[in-house]
Amino acid sequence: MTTAPAISSRLDDPESARETGRAKIDWAFEHMPILSALREEFDANQPLAGETIGMAMHVEAKTAALVETMADAGAEIAITGCNPLSTHDGVSAALDAHESITSYAERGAEGEAYYDAIDAVLAHEPTVTVDDGGDLVFRVHEDHPELIDTIIGGTEETTTGVHRLRAMDDDDALEYPVFAVNDTPMKRLFDNVHGTGESALANIAMTTNLSWAGKDVVVAGYGDCGRGVAKKAAGQNANVIVTEVEPRRALEAHMEGYDVMPMAEAAEVGDVFLTTTGNKNVITRAHFERMDDGVVLANAGHFDVEVNLDHLSELAVSEREAREGVREYELADGRRLNVLAEGRLVNLASPIGLGHPVGVMDQSFGVQAVCVREFVANREEYAAGVHNVPDELDIEIAEIKLAAEGVEYDALTDDQAEYMDSWQHGT
Repeated sequence: MTTAPAISSRLDDPESARETGRAKIDWAFEHMPILSALREEFDANQPLAGETIGMAMHVEAKTAALVETMADAGAEIAITGCNPLSTHDGVSAALDAHESITSYAERGAEGEAYYDAIDAVLAHEPTVTVDDGGDLVFRVHEDHPELIDTIIGGTEETTTGVHRLRAMDDDDALEYPVFAVNDTPMKRLFDNVHGTGESALANIAMTTNLSWAGKDVVVAGYGDCGRGVAKKAAGQNANVIVTEVEPRRALEAHMEGYDVMPMAEAAEVGDVFLTTTGNKNVITRAHFERMDDGVVLANAGHFDVEVNLDHLSELAVSEREAREGVREYELADGRRLNVLAEGRLVNLASPIGLGHPVGVMDQSFGVQAVCVREFVANREEYAAGVHNVPDELDIEIAEIKLAAEGVEYDALTDDQAEYMDSWQHGT
């Protein structure tokens, strides 16, 4: 198995990088009450003792808090990145300094180097996989099937990864159980809506130094992520236009008060375009040809396939770095179209690249941590395939969060609970 060296051996000044990364991780932990509570419980009970966890995630401070929480639960962990531009090298180095963690993640790793790092993680022979986008699971099945028999389960963080895994499951090709963390309420309703909405818009604004007020913002896709982007953009006084391929979502966007139209029409009026579909070729040559001078193009989907940059390069007569993180493509008629973060996940791959807010990711990563604990504790209960996260685990994370926020709420009385569970009560 081809492997990459750990991050610490590849940095010019690993000690300085570790100090920077350590400060970022410590700041994140201060604002992550869920993981802090789980870390205390895990440290006392060691629920992951003897397990090896292989991870392919966005290696930044909030992810590091999850990694260290699981390491403190007794696990050995090997981790790499799930996107070439989302790794913070200092954070990766700080993780690598932990006696139970090996990090192979390095910002800018692409192509062969990217997959060498995934192979390096798999060389640790993980018993649990934690993934964001599905690359680790697919690499196991395609190139290292000998590992399948000893993997007790995995978790998948993001919409795109769950879509791919469900397709794999439908083809009877997924050979170990995986929790669809993305689809559980504590992830989907907060991370996808508030996290993507806030972080994508914030990173675009900081990268371009442009205002949202008065802009025509085209949001491609009205799933949870698109809904969040549209809501947050409208809250900053933008005029939001939604494009969709699913009629019920298009109707929902219309009834929420947004303009809904095909991308071919939106291309003629948009100032900023943000894709959130998880699909390919959402914006292509036919759309570029209709766009105004100066438009901004960004992607909030997992992979860099939503805005077709090959088509744009073919149309362009020149390209230049107009601003850090902004690639300007000048067309033959003088129009300039600006692409952010190479068309990659803008909230993590932009020069700012801070990702979702800390408090939001605390919830999502709390779900990840208890899902790994569940697989280890009840490994015999889950057959191969995609599984929904057990509701009691999702509720556990909500309860920890509410307690940390000092929020109290009602409970059903026994009489109310009996009424809700019975079909025998009349009108």
